[in-house]
Amino acid sequence: MLEEDRILKIDIENEMKSAYIDYSMSVIVSRALPDVRDGLKPVQRRVLFGMNEMGNTSDHPHKKSANCVGEVMGKYHPHGDSSIYGTVVRMAQPWALRYTLVDGHGNFGSVDGDGPAAMRYTEVRLEHIGEEMLSDIDSDTVDFQPNYDNSRQEPVVLPTRIPNLLVNGTSGIAVGMATNMPPHNLTESINATVALIDNPELTISELMKYIKAPDFPTGGTIYGYNGVKEAFETGRGRIVIRAKAEIEAHSNHEDIIVTEIPYNVNKAELIKYIADLVNEKKIDGIADLNDESDYKGMRIVIRLKSDANANVVLNKLYKLTQMQSSFSVNNVAIVNGRPRTLNLKELLQAFIDHRHEVVTRRTRFELRKAEERAHILQGLIIAEQNIDEVIQIIKNADSVEDARAQLSAHFDLTEPQTLAIVEMKLRSLAKLEQDKLRQQYADLERLIEHLNLILSDEHECRELIKSELLEIRDKYGDARKTDIDYTAGDFNAEDFYADDDMIITISHLGYIKRTPLSEFRAQARGGVGSRGSNTRDEDFIEHIYPASMHNTMLFFTDRGLVYKMKVYELPEGAKNSKGRALQNLLDIEPGDKVRAYIACKQLDDPEFTGSHFLVFATRKGVVKKTSLTEYARVMSKGKKAIIIREDDSLIGVELTDNDSTILLAAKEGKAIRFATSSLRAMGRVSTGVRGMKVEGTNEVIGMITMEPDSTNTVMVISENGYGKRTALDAYTPHNRGGKGMKTINVTDKTGPLVGFLSVNDDNDLIIINQSGITIRIHMSDLRVMGRATQGVRLINLEKRNDTIASVCCVDSDPEETVDNDILVAEAEQEEIEFSPETEEPDDDINLDDTEDTDSDE
Repeated sequence: MLEEDRILKIDIENEMKSAYIDYSMSVIVSRALPDVRDGLKPVQRRVLFGMNEMGNTSDHPHKKSANCVGEVMGKYHPHGDSSIYGTVVRMAQPWALRYTLVDGHGNFGSVDGDGPAAMRYTEVRLEHIGEEMLSDIDSDTVDFQPNYDNSRQEPVVLPTRIPNLLVNGTSGIAVGMATNMPPHNLTESINATVALIDNPELTISELMKYIKAPDFPTGGTIYGYNGVKEAFETGRGRIVIRAKAEIEAHSNHEDIIVTEIPYNVNKAELIKYIADLVNEKKIDGIADLNDESDYKGMRIVIRLKSDANANVVLNKLYKLTQMQSSFSVNNVAIVNGRPRTLNLKELLQAFIDHRHEVVTRRTRFELRKAEERAHILQGLIIAEQNIDEVIQIIKNADSVEDARAQLSAHFDLTEPQTLAIVEMKLRSLAKLEQDKLRQQYADLERLIEHLNLILSDEHECRELIKSELLEIRDKYGDARKTDIDYTAGDFNAEDFYADDDMIITISHLGYIKRTPLSEFRAQARGGVGSRGSNTRDEDFIEHIYPASMHNTMLFFTDRGLVYKMKVYELPEGAKNSKGRALQNLLDIEPGDKVRAYIACKQLDDPEFTGSHFLVFATRKGVVKKTSLTEYARVMSKGKKAIIIREDDSLIGVELTDNDSTILLAAKEGKAIRFATSSLRAMGRVSTGVRGMKVEGTNEVIGMITMEPDSTNTVMVISENGYGKRTALDAYTPHNRGGKGMKTINVTDKTGPLVGFLSVNDDNDLIIINQSGITIRIHMSDLRVMGRATQGVRLINLEKRNDTIASVCCVDSDPEETVDNDILVAEAEQEEIEFSPETEEPDDDINLDDTEDTDSDE
């Protein structure tokens, strides 16, 4: 052959792609990733199978590790002794595997990172639970494939009786992907498997009642549950693990005793790192550090100085060292020859499917063997019943083959039956042996019937799988080693924000921000104000609310929807900044906008939510009372809070108990007062009843609630900057549904009513006009006046030709000083007497009082 004929010209780019894909798939499938059925990588499977084949089992003495390594390398895994011995060592380390599969004698390393002794010094044999991985392997339960040189067969997968992938976990780095699966408790895993067999429709959250969380061989405490839940649901998550430590008090000092450390943490390196931090003075308060671990268990003693706070030092150790570490879950395994990321249910279902196939194949194998044996026994029984003829035929036959041929022709027997007859021993002619033969045949008939039932009845097959799993659980199951701290959080955002007072401002076009309350300077009433927000020409501040950083905010929109956010989740902005559009923060429908909000710190307290209510009011005078419990869970897409009619909109929401009083005010200057208890509690998805009767262009502009022992007064503000305070007693309680009584003397000078608040001397009033100018006034500067007076000027709008857009009541800051002493003459303050108007009867309008029927709307 010519030289040029042996050269094949190819495109190097395509060849590199093809070769790399072949290489990567080989690494993924045949080296780095486990099979979802038995949870083993190929080298682990070959080690267990090789040890079983060479008789290196738990009922035999230990054999040199080198013997095992040589057996596996020579017959099944020709990739070097170091990789095989490393696999053997890991399967024998109790701090690496939750349930060790290999029983090792000698030095197999330590949790301090010490390496194992050479394989010529150590000895191994299979653990009992390791043998359960190979149970029934000789019963045609799994497929076999040729080994690397086609000289023998090796199993494609092991017929394991334990969910090894779940209970022992695994880790591996392939090409373009990796796996990192935590170990779990065997008892919990089998309980969950049995529950899933009984009810295949179980959800992941229901399975988590059986499998609480991963269970690491080194113990420790799982700190927070969000990562566990995410890992179970998606196959990916971050689990935080803390060392288990106790504080021991002595006469003049305290000790921190560490008895368990996180999984995969090197104890010696951990101690050295703590010592380095002490020497570098990054951790104060540690006087001495000793490792007192022995065969009884781990014990690291951290002696503290006499003036040190043990809890502070311990928290620093968690923060700065591997006494707190994380385990990044990545449940990638080979499923039907392809890598997949699996959640908890998929892992359990894959194991159940594998067990079903193993039990089915084993049953078929046992049925075939039982039928073959029964067939032989049938021939033997026929021979015994005709023993004289059989003996005569065999005696007169020229050869064994001739005897078998005559027996077959005379008694209609098969070849296996004739072979068994000619090989039958004389002792079987005894009566006792004949009885045993018939009893054996009867037992085989019952066994065949039972095996056929397993194959034909799915329920019977499932019960057999369950019984075998429960047997494994009772034999090898144990208690959890890793505790779970459900109350802890991986990240508690509130710890990073001080609970400071804030002002929440929302503009007419829906821009929102939070601003520290301290940025709003106090001014004397009548001042011209200061710039509060830079808005677009067509925009202005429409709503302003006080809140603290840790409050949970419920946003209520014109259309009756509710949304939930934490105050610290809102964008922070200076007093003169525009803020951020609410549509970018909340999933608000087009055309809808926020009308009211409730700030509540106890939204997750069932006792609090059960005793408090939300009272809604609309522009048409409709009111509704609903338990706060129905708003404790609000999804990001929002939730229906109240049914609003097309010609109506929400104007206010108040949080109250059932003992408070409610006041509604209309823009024409009238208000009505009635008790909260006069409203019956309605469902979330309902409309409400009439609270105040308004006609024509008149509409309700505000609602306030007051407790029975409240010393607050009623503050009203008109559009042109006039307002006054009035005692609550000036408002006579009436039945809901009336027109109300005069609350301010509305004139062309004052303009219609725009603000209606509950205030006291410790409050400040913040006023924002249409152009964005703000002013802050101490309530103590305003005296309490009569109900029918015109009030006093609060803000000078004449020079600006402006009107008030929004008002808000906040707590006063005693350290703030009034920086504007510009005062204007008060308007006329004489109290105008008038005859009380006749209240209309308490008539309910025809509104839908339907209770909540769709809690997920």
